[in-house]
Amino acid sequence: MVKTNKPKHVAVAGNIGAGKTTLTEILSKHYRWIPQFEDVDHNPYLMDFYEDMPRWSFNLQIFFLNSRLNQLLEIHRGTETVIQDRTIYEDANIFAPNLHEMGLMSKRDFENYYQFFQTLKSMVQPPDLLIYLKASVPTLVGQIQKRGREYEENIRLDYLKKLNELYNKWIDSYTEGPVLIIDVDKNKFVEKEEDLGEIISKVDGMLFGLF
Repeated sequence: MVKTNKPKHVAVAGNIGAGKTTLTEILSKHYRWIPQFEDVDHNPYLMDFYEDMPRWSFNLQIFFLNSRLNQLLEIHRGTETVIQDRTIYEDANIFAPNLHEMGLMSKRDFENYYQFFQTLKSMVQPPDLLIYLKASVPTLVGQIQKRGREYEENIRLDYLKKLNELYNKWIDSYTEGPVLIIDVDKNKFVEKEEDLGEIISKVDGMLFGLF
């Protein structure tokens, strides 16, 4: 059977520095999809959060959840295919649990947040394709240093390592829809055209191929 219905939502997931934004930009140009990025510059909590994580962690996560939900509603109201940089699942399955485990979000706040996420999740559609950029900590560190964002300078290695563990656990148990895993340690899609070609042919196969 040929899959003829047009995908509406492709999402790119991955740890800090995995290359989500770059891949989102490249694929949006290639397929003429509408890119949706995280609005880091207009986040009213981010700077405060990096200064005092226990005080601002819950506020920050609620802000992310709300903006991500708005993105999803926008995608489903529209008629074009959208490629999204980071998903609603990552906040709830990776970043919030990590804050809780590190003692930076109270049990009460975390449970309240997670139950709210579960409610929202039941109301929205999962992506037609989830692309996961898997990368080791040294690769992440190298890419974070290259882009030189001021507020990322103090990200600790153990923090990235913990996030990686949560990402891999989440992807292993992800059953919402199709997943394409790209190993960023091996696939250098930014520098090598053939590596990018490999990603594109896999995306083609998963979204437009014969099923």
